[in-house]
Amino acid sequence: MEKFINESPQIQVAGKATNGAEALLLAREQQPHILLLDPSLGRESGVDLIPGLLAEGNFHVIIFTEIRDRTAVDTAVLNGARGVVYKEEPAETILKAIEKVHKGELWLDRSTTGRIFISLLRPGKNTACLITEKITTLTPKERAIVNAFAEESGASNKKIAGTLCISEQTLRNHLTSIFSKLDITNRFDLFMFAKLHRQEIGPPMSRLSQSIPSTSSL
Repeated sequence: MEKFINESPQIQVAGKATNGAEALLLAREQQPHILLLDPSLGRESGVDLIPGLLAEGNFHVIIFTEIRDRTAVDTAVLNGARGVVYKEEPAETILKAIEKVHKGELWLDRSTTGRIFISLLRPGKNTACLITEKITTLTPKERAIVNAFAEESGASNKKIAGTLCISEQTLRNHLTSIFSKLDITNRFDLFMFAKLHRQEIGPPMSRLSQSIPSTSSL
């Protein structure tokens, strides 16, 4: 797999680790764009390492496993993993997953996405009130962007910005504000939030170019 990756003109291996401590050190020193993580690291759980790994830099985690453990996969995604690939899949598929996740998209099958939705449904009364309070802090423009994430599942920032007729920089500026207001940290959390709370957020807007200048910032 390492040889195949290094033969790709756009991807190369930045480092390898065999345990959690090595993985954290390499993530901190090498700052890779993508981290392929095996959930089984001897006596350690790779799934539990994800939050700590993500705190070391601005990169994405893809679970790379040979075991089809739904619980481990779901926990990994909820911890921040952006994709799941299995070791028996063709190397070309694994490279495609790396490329897609690097572009900001997700690499999850429908079954996994559905299970994640179910696990996040039916919040308690206090949680529901808190969610409503968070949504009310969003401006109409920010609500339109959140809706776009629900409609364009797994799409890159470039595609979503194009759909809304704004620049990628404008989108990033608004995402910073949205993440803060909704108390989330990544695009996948925003995608899940948007899917689960579309009715509370309100009807989508298809174009923002007339109301949001492309050079605006928050």
